[in-house]
Amino acid sequence: MILIVGAGPGLGMSVAQRFGKEGYAVALVSRSAHRHAGYLEALDAAGVDAAAFTADAMDSHSLQHAIDAVRKHFGRIDVGYYGPAAVMSIAGDITTLDPAAAEESLRGVVAAVEFGSLLLPELVERGSGGLLFAGGLSSVVPMPPLGGMALWAAGLRNYAVTLHAALAPKGVYAGTITIGGLIDRGDIYQAMQANPDMLGIEAATLNPDELAEIVWRLYSDRKEAEAVVNVLAA
Repeated sequence: MILIVGAGPGLGMSVAQRFGKEGYAVALVSRSAHRHAGYLEALDAAGVDAAAFTADAMDSHSLQHAIDAVRKHFGRIDVGYYGPAAVMSIAGDITTLDPAAAEESLRGVVAAVEFGSLLLPELVERGSGGLLFAGGLSSVVPMPPLGGMALWAAGLRNYAVTLHAALAPKGVYAGTITIGGLIDRGDIYQAMQANPDMLGIEAATLNPDELAEIVWRLYSDRKEAEAVVNVLAA
């Protein structure tokens, strides 16, 4: 089964559908339960065995509790996907980034490592499965308007690709999809429809189902640590 942390209407649900198509049961974890019924109804219509759990990925105790509940419900976790949206409050001109905002940004990296640490012992012991991450293009391309979000993205990417090198000999996959663009149906996309200048950048819209196909290919091929998708305006 696949555990999806940061499940939302965009890429998270598309990853759930794509892995469900391959026979994986799905555990959805998000901060609020108010959209869970719709998510589960959609997955059930596609013939996917799924359950939903509430947790804040930035809260280690909350995340631990949710993962314990997932294991109790499904028995074991084969794949973990980590894709919470970036904290929008840390966006802004990089030249005005202060230590408090930088610390807030790096909390997102700590949360990703917490996620990994809760799953890795089980995966390494079995010598199978994997961890998947989704991050932003500011991890590899300078984007001054994104401010502290770049720190978060860079830390997450480095963690994922370094895990890939460390885990490959152990039979466990790790990798990340690095995304430059707005994901249709996603929460950030919807926010930018109301405020197009929110991030200070222009980007075309990406189909989350196509991105989920890339995530599946990364995991099933198990060779590359990263796939980069970039539709940002030059």
